[in-house]
Formats: sequence, structure tokens, C-alpha cells
Amino acid sequence: MEKGPVRAPAKPRDAGCSNGTLEGEPRRGPPSRPAEKSPRPETKSAQPTDGWKGDRPRSEEDNELNLPNLAAAYSSILRSLGEDPQRQGLLKTPWRAATAMQFFTKGYQETISERKGEGQKVRNIDERESSTSCPLHTFHWGCACNQDVLNDAIFDEDHDEMVIVKDIDMFSMCEHHLVPFIGKVHIGYLPNKQVLGLSKLARIVEIYSRRLQVQERLTKQIAVAITEALRPAGVGVVVEATHMCMVMRGVQKMNSKTVTSTMLGVFREDPKTREEFLTLIRSC
Repeated sequence: MEKGPVRAPAKPRDAGCSNGTLEGEPRRGPPSRPAEKSPRPETKSAQPTDGWKGDRPRSEEDNELNLPNLAAAYSSILRSLGEDPQRQGLLKTPWRAATAMQFFTKGYQETISERKGEGQKVRNIDERESSTSCPLHTFHWGCACNQDVLNDAIFDEDHDEMVIVKDIDMFSMCEHHLVPFIGKVHIGYLPNKQVLGLSKLARIVEIYSRRLQVQERLTKQIAVAITEALRPAGVGVVVEATHMCMVMRGVQKMNSKTVTSTMLGVFREDPKTREEFLTLIRSC
């Protein structure tokens, strides 16, 4: 019986080709090594600046330009929720919601003036970090050096007793869930030859609360802004708030309150001064 032609044994997979492929198979590149995990670059935690564009606040022109995009985003949200943005009840809702959100965050458009008598303005967080003009720049949470809402409301006055404005209504937006938190702000400071118009304390609260916020940062921003404006002997700020993200979702605790405080200067260093402030804001 005749035997057929003897076939040569197949070459091993790593023969005949430097990359280990058989003849006729598409050539591949060299076998890839397991990707080495490169160490993550150290990133600084994002710190909010005075405005959404770094060294300048949001303007009315920005609002007008961005309103259509914001309304379109709300239309997309409605569709994603299974709603019809074209039905009668929702026809104007995207525009209303967009306008409302711009109002809720109008603090990005408002600014606080530089300290009286100082000509140079600090424009951004980086410059603040290296500035020696403000001892509180190390907080990196938006001191008030570069803003202009005080409108010459800082007055020379030889008054060295505590000034307190309490129960200032506050409305803000939680930056984690975009739902409101509301409450009261209590502010006290010990003047150092200068006082601030009382209504301006409420205006400072308004500027920093009408932004996407967390309560801890808001409390410190208010205290740092007052310190930067007046250079008082000390400042104390207490914020009490109810967070809708805890009331309407999550743990759903209707009566919970969050209290935060920032004490600077003698309010931090002197327990008696701090206790006097805390006692006075608790009184009727």
C-alpha cells in the first residue's frame, strides 16, 4: 500500500516568526507587558475660586450667553426622567429652571471690595498663596481681597467692644446634590479702629451663600472675608442649616440641623471672648 507524502511536522508557535505567530496569521506587535500602574499624579483638591472662570466672576453677559444651553440641559433632564418637555405644563419649565438656577448662584456675579487703604488686589488663588498681605490666604477658600460690594462702608471708629449680627437668613445650594440648604448665620467681630456697615455683613453672607457650596466652606469664607475687609482683632461665624439632601433623600431626617463655626483671631485664641460670643448669639 502506497503511503502518501509525509508532511513536515508543524513548526512550534514560536518558530518562524519573531513574534510567535504562525505563517499566514496576521503579524502582531511584540507581546505587550502588563501595564504598570503609574503612580497617580498628586492633585490638589479643587478649591473654589471667586468666580467660575478663575480670576473673574460670572457676568450678566455670561448669563445671557449660557441661558439657552442651560435651558437645553434642563430639557434633556426632563426627557431622561420620562417626561415630555413639550407638554403644556412643562413647555417653559426649562427656561424657568435655567433662570432660577442662575439666580440661586448669583453670588458668582457679586464681589466684595478690597480692604480700605490697600491699592493692590489679589486676583486668584495662586497669587493669594504667595501673598503676604493677607495672613488668612492659607485657608485657600476665597478671601475677599479682590472684590467690590462694600462700597466704602468701612468706617473709622474707636469702638473696641464686640459687634454681633445674628439670625441672618441664608439660602444656598449643596454642591453634591444641587438641592438647597437653608438656615441662619450669626456673625461677631471685635473691631480694631474700624467698623463695617451692618447691612454689609448680610451682603457678605448673600454673596458666598448664593453659590454651589458646602456649609463648612461657606462658614469659613464669610469669616475670612470679614477679616480681610476690616483686619479686626477677631471674627466668629456660626452657621445653622437644614439640608434638603438629608430631609428629602438619604436618611430623610426632617428635624436634623447642621452647625458649623469658624473662629479667627481672639475668638479662637481667647476662650472668654469665644464664650461671650456664643452666649450672646444664643440669647433672645
